[in-house]
Amino acid sequence: MRIDFVSDVACPWCAVGLNSLERALEKIGDDIPLELHFQPFELNPAMDVAGVDSSEYLLKKYGMSKEQLAQNRVQLHARGAAVGFKFGNTHRVWNTFHAHRLLHWAGLQPQPEVQRKLKHALLSAYHGDGLNTADTDTLVAIAGKAGLNESEAREILEGDRYSDEVRAAEKYWQQTGINAVPSIVINERHLISGGQSPEVFEQALRKIAQEG
Repeated sequence: MRIDFVSDVACPWCAVGLNSLERALEKIGDDIPLELHFQPFELNPAMDVAGVDSSEYLLKKYGMSKEQLAQNRVQLHARGAAVGFKFGNTHRVWNTFHAHRLLHWAGLQPQPEVQRKLKHALLSAYHGDGLNTADTDTLVAIAGKAGLNESEAREILEGDRYSDEVRAAEKYWQQTGINAVPSIVINERHLISGGQSPEVFEQALRKIAQEG
């Protein structure tokens, strides 16, 4: 079974969705052989490198009141805690294109777990520590924590390597109809949308596996 996890580092529900999916995979165990791949999607492709205030951005984008925003954050943090993700106080929204370039590179490594480790490290840095995922030094340090070579990571970030590949992948997934994340695509045919519960993920994956 191939799982393509289409998401953005800037998406908090993608952090919930990934951890929830992994709780489901733990329950499935070896029942279903699978490959997990992370695919790029940018919620804010035109975001300035300096980022913007997260509260102002969310209030403007979704037209919520401050009270609604606070309530949504409480719900989000509770959902994250339930599946093992700890949210911090992130005060800015950052550009994520360079993070996706690193994820593409990580996906080319011979060790299959490296890309997943980097994805977790990026989500924790962004939503847990409020770090700037458009900053080269920050991304190099995150790559190192995930087991990647820091010198090569810096070389990639200071150049243009994998930019075309990331843009092509983003275009491909958009053309398949994906316009919101997280979107979990199974065997390039089945779609599970949103930060579902572990139970929903497990049930869906077992059903798809039975159907062949």
